[in-house]
Amino acid sequence: MYPSAGQDQLSYGAGQLNPVKAVDPGLVYDAGASDYVQMLCNSGYNETMIRIVTGDAGCCSSITNRTPRDLNYPSMALHVQSGTPFTAKFFRTVTNVGGPQNCMYKAEVWADHRLNVVVNPSELEFSKLNEKGQFTVSVSGGPLPGNSTAPATVIWSDGKHEVYIVYMGAQHSSQYSTPELHLNLLKEILVNWESLVYSYQRSFNGFAAKLSIDEAEKLSEMEGIVSVFPSKTLKLRTTRSWDFLKFPQGVNRNLQVESDIIIGMFDSGIWPESKSFNDRGIGPLPKKWKGACVNMTCNNKIIGARYYNSFGNYTSNEPSPRDFDGHGTHTASTAAGQSVSHASLYGIAEGTARGAVPSARLAVYKVCWSFGCTDQDILAAFDDAISDGVDIISLSLSYDAGDYFQDSMAIGSFHAMAKGILTSASAGNDGPYHYTVSNVAPWMVSVAASSIDRHIIDTLVTGDHVSTVGASVNTFATGNRFHPFTYMQATEITEPGDCTFFLDLEYGVNGKIVLCNSFSFETTFNRGIEGLVYIDDSSLDVSFSFPKPIMVVSSADGLNLLRYINRTKNPVANLHKSEGVFDSKAPLVASFSSRGPNPFTPDILKPDISAPGIDILAAWSKVVSVSGFPNDTRFVKFNIISGTSVACPHVTGAAAYVKSFHPNWSPAAIMSALMTTAKPMYPSAGQDQLSYGAGQLNPAKAVDPGLVYDAGANDYAQMLCNSGYTKTMIRIVTGDAGSCSARTNGTVRDLNYPSMALYVQYGKAFTAKFSRTVTNVGGGNGKYMAKVSADHRLNVVVNPSVLEFSKLNEKRRFTVSFSGRPLPWNSKAPATLIWSDGKHKIAIGTLISIRHHHHISKLALRIDYYSLA
Repeated sequence: MYPSAGQDQLSYGAGQLNPVKAVDPGLVYDAGASDYVQMLCNSGYNETMIRIVTGDAGCCSSITNRTPRDLNYPSMALHVQSGTPFTAKFFRTVTNVGGPQNCMYKAEVWADHRLNVVVNPSELEFSKLNEKGQFTVSVSGGPLPGNSTAPATVIWSDGKHEVYIVYMGAQHSSQYSTPELHLNLLKEILVNWESLVYSYQRSFNGFAAKLSIDEAEKLSEMEGIVSVFPSKTLKLRTTRSWDFLKFPQGVNRNLQVESDIIIGMFDSGIWPESKSFNDRGIGPLPKKWKGACVNMTCNNKIIGARYYNSFGNYTSNEPSPRDFDGHGTHTASTAAGQSVSHASLYGIAEGTARGAVPSARLAVYKVCWSFGCTDQDILAAFDDAISDGVDIISLSLSYDAGDYFQDSMAIGSFHAMAKGILTSASAGNDGPYHYTVSNVAPWMVSVAASSIDRHIIDTLVTGDHVSTVGASVNTFATGNRFHPFTYMQATEITEPGDCTFFLDLEYGVNGKIVLCNSFSFETTFNRGIEGLVYIDDSSLDVSFSFPKPIMVVSSADGLNLLRYINRTKNPVANLHKSEGVFDSKAPLVASFSSRGPNPFTPDILKPDISAPGIDILAAWSKVVSVSGFPNDTRFVKFNIISGTSVACPHVTGAAAYVKSFHPNWSPAAIMSALMTTAKPMYPSAGQDQLSYGAGQLNPAKAVDPGLVYDAGANDYAQMLCNSGYTKTMIRIVTGDAGSCSARTNGTVRDLNYPSMALYVQYGKAFTAKFSRTVTNVGGGNGKYMAKVSADHRLNVVVNPSVLEFSKLNEKRRFTVSFSGRPLPWNSKAPATLIWSDGKHKIAIGTLISIRHHHHISKLALRIDYYSLA
């Protein structure tokens, strides 16, 4: 049961009675008479009274600092003072009653956004029946309003029955309705209908169900099943950006078509009252729209809103598409928000906030909650969005690359592509490491994050009037006085500079600015520090918000500050409010942006393109604080965040802009236009084609690319065949009996993709040929000449080197042959082919790299919102 008007945990306790499940709980919280007696002792009953009740002279233990919370009870409660930060630790012991076999339980926490909850250990292993395991639950948070409650739930799961996705490809005619077919399959493996979570039936075929490992294996062996895989869960992790992309407010628009473009946002919902989503000047709904608004009032701007929560968990939320995280509101306004003048974050980054296509419509599909975003919910959203009539899907979510048919976003976007819908997705926030890029399916755009020419900085002024510049989004006004400045000293349990344990012990830091090498985001801000300076070289290119003044400095600057502290009798400092400064080096790829090579299909170059994703201002939910920390009391209409999830809606909006001029173009043609017209970015320390793809997004140029590299469902199906997927599997996925050609020597490189990648063996000479076809979209007669810019170690031949066209949509084929001598270990050799008719320049990048032996492991999903909250 979940909180709603008139009910919460104070009224329903653990929830609705479930006798059948109670027979096999797996773990129990056991207690006996002595435990209850100790609880009474801890409650203040005197020992004489307890002795009379129990008849036991030694009934109370000698431990004097225990509380009633120490009872091994199957729930936990904490009452705190209004207006006071709090911290508490609960001790619990569980007994394994689930069976004699070895088993492991993992802890999952669902908590109110105002709470920090840590379970230690987060995994419990048992090797025999009735074995006991101990753990603690630490809870902390900022002051809570009077008469308020903050719920949380800790779930221990051994995965005995978890949600699996059963993917069955394209929709097929059947004597049964799709839900009935899915239920019949469950009956065949003796699973009852209550296990069914979703039946996907509008746009593709499949279902989500709670299954054991054995049941999942039985289903995977059945005819007509493409894949069965466990559902994964993601974790949630602009005024200047469009101008920086040379995409001004007054850019040429096709407003009549733009207002019919519908963008489907898969995210944490939306805050509809934001000025970015008013429908002033926008006409009635497009006739093609078949969607719905569920538990939220829409308008002519937000024309659809659905939510998906198969767990039924609405902790710190409500069953609606409203945004209680801020992320979805930010991404939606970046893609298609109305223009709002004088937008800023407390005066920082002030300007006009707007999306790429202010007249376009938004359809919101809320798939992300406080506990994360699940595969089964994401696929349900795809199922609806495709059928509802969206034109573009924006997906600021990702997980580690792997099998396309065990990836909910690759599956959903494939069926979207088959219906003419392009999916734009974030590349991931696991940079600067290689092989971390996400969303690598060639039918979706994978977007990297890069900087714009405005960087948000902060300044620390020390008592000797020396200024040190660092990274921070500090909205707090600059004070008139200096504060004591100290370096965190070592203790019995910490190294010098370790500020992790502010919460647990007093270190005399109240009213001071503290210099730290490390600290805990969850605990630091519950104490009375004046500010914090954190030494960290890894993320100086991105700024964060915190509930108190803080900034990040380089190790070199940190050393200088430490020297100042050590040589000064009474060191003092003052942290200034942040400001935006011009960055002449932009665009540079963000340090956090995930890099290639593509770990699953190396011959498809990913990420595809780069877009602004650092320090971006956009709309925010009014119920979410600036930093997201529980003790942050700042609530705003616009906020500054960073991440590839912020870059993704820039490409989404640009794709919608291109589609408004070319409504009949395929997803591949739009993707090609965006990539081949991108502004070039060049290799330097920390970046190359494996980090920025085709280069920096250039929306205005993409409307008129001249030539496009087009592809359709059959081309992607052939690529899958060339990748080793069986014809039977491809036939089920596409619903086309002739989806694989009879050719047996094809490779992934044969896909008509707007980039080229080749991985070669170390120490060996190499040669390879790529075939490509371009379609003339630049007008009637045209003559394009090839120009190659290549690494000196490469020999590149384009044949033919001249392409002539006599009509619109005419196609021409060419080949690009590469050869070279052995390349050094861990080296890359880039090349660029440009077709030009004197007006258009169509660039296609190539990267030749040494092949690595790389192990692919799938991890938990995540939302690519680069936040420390």
